[in-house]
Amino acid sequence: MIHTLLRPVLITLLTLCLWLSNFGLLVPTSAAMAAQIDSQFESKVLEVIRQNPEVIIESLQVYQARQQAIQQQQQQAVLDGMKANPSGIIGSSPTRGAAEQDVVMVMFSDFQCPFCAEAHKTLKSFIRQHQDRVTFVYKHLPLTQIHDQAYPAALAAWAAHQQGKFWDYHDALFEQQDQLGEALYIKIARRLGLNLEQFNGDRNSEAAERAIAEDVQLAQSLGLRGTPFFAINGEPIPGAVSLQDFEAVLARVLN
Repeated sequence: MIHTLLRPVLITLLTLCLWLSNFGLLVPTSAAMAAQIDSQFESKVLEVIRQNPEVIIESLQVYQARQQAIQQQQQQAVLDGMKANPSGIIGSSPTRGAAEQDVVMVMFSDFQCPFCAEAHKTLKSFIRQHQDRVTFVYKHLPLTQIHDQAYPAALAAWAAHQQGKFWDYHDALFEQQDQLGEALYIKIARRLGLNLEQFNGDRNSEAAERAIAEDVQLAQSLGLRGTPFFAINGEPIPGAVSLQDFEAVLARVLN
């Protein structure tokens, strides 16, 4: 693993100095250099690294710190946008609560995520208490690498949104998270009185895929790697936090 991670670093940072100072060889032309990086050369480079590991470790640490700083700047720019232009962030996503959008809570969630299901219980209470002053916005972030039903559930919920039943469908999915699958998606649609032909057409449409892809792209611009994630007027709240945590952030925003 470490060899794989270091390979590009070795090639770009050490090639010239090792050819000159360690091996006593002539400096090859730039075209020939890549062709001469063979197994013998690589083994010699790795030997030098084993003798001086602190050089590479320090370089990697500097690189990681720089990348983290860039990611934090990108995240802050998106969070600032949530506060300055909430309608631009909301787009066509499902909303509930206050219509004014003075205080906007954006949530990124995955219907198969157990932490999201836990947060859903807390959120229901928070919404009941503040639906007159807070606009709640749902964004899809299905973690498809670990949750095989996250994406199909998101498509089904998006289809329900087209018939004005997103939040009812959303609640039903979380309340029956252990049953996620095709049978449940149809069962909920029927119980909510959805037009099944339209429902099936919508959830299998390119429009549904594009809408979810846009949410995922927004999550990536925030550097999100997990769910749930919340933000109130740009104030981030990662993870399945307590009701008191939600209340504390809201109080800061209102003040």
